[in-house]
Amino acid sequence: MKQFNTEAIILTRTNYGEADRIMNFLTPDHGKVSAIAKGVRKSKSKLAGGIELFSVSNLGIIVGRSNINTITSSRLSRHYGNIVKDLERTTIGYELSHLLNKATEAAPEAAYFALLKQAFEALDDKELDPHLVALWFNMQLLKLAGRTPNLHSDVSGIKLAVSKSYAFQMEQMRFTPQGSREGPFTANHIKFLRLGFRAAHPRLLHRVQDGPHLAEHTQPLIQTMLASFVRI
Repeated sequence: MKQFNTEAIILTRTNYGEADRIMNFLTPDHGKVSAIAKGVRKSKSKLAGGIELFSVSNLGIIVGRSNINTITSSRLSRHYGNIVKDLERTTIGYELSHLLNKATEAAPEAAYFALLKQAFEALDDKELDPHLVALWFNMQLLKLAGRTPNLHSDVSGIKLAVSKSYAFQMEQMRFTPQGSREGPFTANHIKFLRLGFRAAHPRLLHRVQDGPHLAEHTQPLIQTMLASFVRI
């Protein structure tokens, strides 16, 4: 009987039968794994304490026939408790899990696990704006999908200028120069996007002066990129 142990983050869970639950996990070494946790909804279940939303768990899994795997052991490695104490953070946490689940195939690379784990760590930090965390996550998801926009030159190949404003050309993933005040995106917006795509942690966006305002104006652009180029 084949079995393995792995770190895991819950992406989705569905009640099954009277006390079981089918769960879809993201792991760093086995991609996305679906498994049944038998009896986990019973009050005395030994599995329940080690399988929580917005957590990293260590799981023992038996590989079953017809891709029906079974969780045999669970231990909670890290629970991000501040997320579930705040409705806004909880909602964003669900959204990020759902987005990553839709955007990845059955065997995504380990970087996707690391991204979701880091996003949960940031959402758990009460000093960080959860909307900035979500924006950073979306930028990194685009980056992993190989869809980083050109933030250095316009559609003609000319270097983006501080004195100009720009519109965005989605097909080419480049900015189009407009009049000095006619375009929706200024040099500050573009600098903010550059920082977001290269930032190793969302904390860097939190440190930007007027960061929430810049995020409000750039978020629709990032959402459109995701809808256009990532499977969501």
